[in-house]
Amino acid sequence: MKKAASLTEIGFSPDAKHHLFSPLPDAEPAARTSRHIKITVVGCGNVGMAIAQTILTQDIADEIALVDAVPNKLRGEMLDLQHAAAFLPRVKIASSTDYEITAGSDLAIITAGARQNPGETRLDLLQRNLAIFKKIVPPLAQYSPDCILLVVSNPVDVLTYITWKLSGFPPNRVIGSGTNLDSSRFRFLLADHLNVNAQDVQAYMVGEHGDSSVALWSSISVGGVPVISSLEKNDINLSPEMLEATRKAVIDSAYEVISLKGYTSWAIGYSVASLAFSLLRHQRRIHPVSLLAKGFYGIPEDREVFLSLPAQIGRGGILGVVNIHLTEEEAKRLRRSAETLWECQTQLGV
Repeated sequence: MKKAASLTEIGFSPDAKHHLFSPLPDAEPAARTSRHIKITVVGCGNVGMAIAQTILTQDIADEIALVDAVPNKLRGEMLDLQHAAAFLPRVKIASSTDYEITAGSDLAIITAGARQNPGETRLDLLQRNLAIFKKIVPPLAQYSPDCILLVVSNPVDVLTYITWKLSGFPPNRVIGSGTNLDSSRFRFLLADHLNVNAQDVQAYMVGEHGDSSVALWSSISVGGVPVISSLEKNDINLSPEMLEATRKAVIDSAYEVISLKGYTSWAIGYSVASLAFSLLRHQRRIHPVSLLAKGFYGIPEDREVFLSLPAQIGRGGILGVVNIHLTEEEAKRLRRSAETLWECQTQLGV
């Protein structure tokens, strides 16, 4: 008996994937690149260096360029990594305050930005970060016109929008780290409670990377088992108050780390390294990342907001947005999150 070489031969529709994913408007195909992979990290603070260190140990890049405005610290961080050469895969590590060093990057990761001062409004912080990004994004786009821009700096959704506007890149090549880490925190809490491996838990936080984020309870599964419906079949009901308390716990977990050690670094380092791997190795994995969300899930076409949705990512950046089922309440919360971000953006004048 002849074995089928593919599901298409069995009779599965070759168009099935088109029903699972929706493309971004105005997306462009991935540029052809050599096998040599170059990654730039802009900003050599705790987050930037955790990202660089994790990428280095996971053998994702052949070359890493570090950029920062403080030359002495920048050179010190570069030397510290270079001195570990005998224990790591062979990677060229260079640094400079001049963006010319970033030329030919496949991926540029932006972690630089201003921190909020006591008594400072969110808008004041955004205006200061806008001024910083006007110095960062144009030279990155100039020296690496075919690269993917990955924004990690907070507030990440609005800064990803700013990066898109300043770069002139197609929307599929401008991505924010978004709720990729929030979703990992969500999965950890669920896995810890259910006593399973977090890698076997599928759960997403979407929307704003912040207080208006949305937990997609309806799509949670463990080992392929839908959690909520399974509990309901066994007469175990989770009240709205319990669900909201869990969502709040996910958000507050970041604040707890900051209150204890002053900043977060290792988890975001692993989160961004996972994004870099999926992008540059064309893994086509699903990640909840900040992307141009207009037109999705009832978000108006005239709202050019970036917020997190589960998306398939690869060498072309955003390959497609997952057509995941949302309950009416989840969709309502997502649109509310979009409005929150839109109100911030309209005050920037970008």
